[in-house]
Amino acid sequence: MNSKGTLKSSSSELDFDRPNIEDYLPSGVAIQQEPRGKLRLHDLLDISPTLSEAAGAIVDDSFTRCFKSNPPEPWNWNIYLFPLWCFGVFIRYLIIFPTRVLVLTIGWIIFLSSFIPVHLLLKGHDKLRRSIERSLVEMMCSFFVASWTGVVKYHGPRPSRRPKQVFVANHTSMIDFIILEQMTAFAVIMQKHPGWVGLLQSTILESVGCIWFNRSEAKDREIVARKLREHVQGADNNPLLIFPEGTCVNNHYTVMFKKGAFELGCTVCPVAIKYNKIFVDAFWNSRKQSFTTHLLQLMTSWAVVCDVWYLEPQNLKPGETAIEFAERVRDIISHRAGLKKVPWDGYLKYSRPSPKHRERKQQNFAESVLRRLEEK
Repeated sequence: MNSKGTLKSSSSELDFDRPNIEDYLPSGVAIQQEPRGKLRLHDLLDISPTLSEAAGAIVDDSFTRCFKSNPPEPWNWNIYLFPLWCFGVFIRYLIIFPTRVLVLTIGWIIFLSSFIPVHLLLKGHDKLRRSIERSLVEMMCSFFVASWTGVVKYHGPRPSRRPKQVFVANHTSMIDFIILEQMTAFAVIMQKHPGWVGLLQSTILESVGCIWFNRSEAKDREIVARKLREHVQGADNNPLLIFPEGTCVNNHYTVMFKKGAFELGCTVCPVAIKYNKIFVDAFWNSRKQSFTTHLLQLMTSWAVVCDVWYLEPQNLKPGETAIEFAERVRDIISHRAGLKKVPWDGYLKYSRPSPKHRERKQQNFAESVLRRLEEK
């Protein structure tokens, strides 16, 4: 038996985006005896302690890489480039950044001086008030995009207000909402945030029909589901926007879509967002930085560059479940934006999986690995 050749062939085909670990074989589950000459998973991991340790790290890596921001490689590495880099820092922080702060300040002055009177004085004229408030929110989002020198290319027909339709998009940062909102006043489903962002959510953004939830509150799920069903039935309501991943992902991957948006019995309109990291990484890691810090990072960069695709609307096919529908839409978005699909639930970012869930994943993975080794 040429075990070295077998090992080389097996290891070269390992997919490092799926789990691969010895303890994925649950305790108490016997491994079937293989015929002499066959390489078993147990043999593979016993060949080297280093190999076993490396395999143990793959599980965590395959999940956490979805939520990691890859820092750019340093380029100011010699005496010729370093002065150029210093000049760029001077331009960005002492000229461009103050100018952007001024632009954003002017935007807030114009917005608040218009929004507050409209919101208070036109309470008896709801249709006119909502129309003006929509336009003002779109304008304010345009000021935000201008404060990053946003270069955004929109592809496809602009969304319109129609009943029984919902827009779903991949999620990289809260600025996804701002970029989409400057073109169309969406009503978005979003996690409730603290601080000044939470203040905006509970005042200004509620005027366009946005719905907030708290992950830690189980009862919020039922309340949000009811509000979603009511919202999509209204012909005059703003288009509903949902980020079904439920968390920010680093724009290299897409994690599992929650099925809630696909159980409403309405048309689903996919939206794909892809950022160009040539100037700045737009991914917001909310566990490591506040949104204020994230905005400062964007405002001190050269520009935010991205593409937005409004894709062909999709409907539930006969015999298709909501989960299958969600996966089909995820395929469409991932393909258009050039993102890699991974079989992870984004909520695992906030809580560890239950033992029963881990046991099921271990069993499925162990069977798939042994089946691949049997084919060798």
